Amino acid sequence: MGLKGKLIASIEVKCGGHSIHDIFHTNAHHVPTISRAFNQFEIHKGEIVKIGSIISWNYNDGGQNKFTKQIIEDIDPHKKSIRWKIIEGDVLEMYNSFTIAVSCEPQWVTWTIEYENKNEDTLEPLIELGIILDLNKDIEGHLVKN
Repeated sequence: MGLKGKLIASIEVKCGGHSIHDIFHTNAHHVPTISRAFNQFEIHKGEIVKIGSIISWNYNDGGQNKFTKQIIEDIDPHKKSIRWKIIEGDVLEMYNSFTIAVSCEPQWVTWTIEYENKNEDTLEPLIELGIILDLNKDIEGHLVKN
């Protein structure tokens, strides 16, 4: 078993956290047209965002094309939260497990990454957190200007 860890980042948003949640809950297929890093979204099983649905994203990480396939583990529309578990993709080359969660409040969006390193030399997923925070900024910018 590798070392387990958790990274948490909260960002104040001008557009309202509920709007960010709505993008991921009902309009995730629009993310590739909003984001600079994410360029493809696909549903493999289920519906856009339902518990148990399997989705994938293609994204750019420092000029390299990357892939992630996720199962939606939890959605709480009242708490405005969603949790995805990575089941395939580039990130699993370094981590045994990798889960991303977002929870949205009126003025704040909080992202949580829980992970288990494959070995003790694996770095914390700060690059992945940065990609997620950049995505959050792209979505907020889109929502504020519209």
